Amino acid sequence: MKRYAAGDDEAFTLVYDALAPRLFGYLLRQTHDRARAEDLIQQTMLHMHRARESFIPGAEVTPWAFAIARRLLVDVVRRGKREVLTDDSGAAGVSESRQPSADDLVRAREVAARLERALAALPVSQRTAFELIRQEGLSVAEAAQVLGTTTMAVKLRAHRAYEALRSALTDLAV
Repeated sequence: MKRYAAGDDEAFTLVYDALAPRLFGYLLRQTHDRARAEDLIQQTMLHMHRARESFIPGAEVTPWAFAIARRLLVDVVRRGKREVLTDDSGAAGVSESRQPSADDLVRAREVAARLERALAALPVSQRTAFELIRQEGLSVAEAAQVLGTTTMAVKLRAHRAYEALRSALTDLAV
């Protein structure tokens, strides 16, 4: 990013290749819409391009990119353009010999639905902290940068999310 911020346009490919897959995963989980996630990635990259000269050399790129993507996503949600689509193509690509049993599929769907409901019931601050750390793989410090808060606040939010999810899934322990 340092090279790109300094005007080396060829460095953009490296920045894009490093960030786009992680951003896409995050945005896809938030929107449940491939086209919208791809649009938000393009918008994120455009915002990064426009702001590249203000990028602070030595600063972390990942939290900056996630913060931009998150702000764009919030804007889309605020404008009421969020569409939740579900994709039930779950078992595509699984070989015949390794197909799970019908009971396993039913149980997995029940657990996934219960987990989704529990996540949806969390306050936005807790859910976002959980998703950034557990699903996106950001460090607590990076998540704090994305959210514009302290690492202690992110730790607390994530801990509360873990406790709520654990509580919601207690009776499923094997």
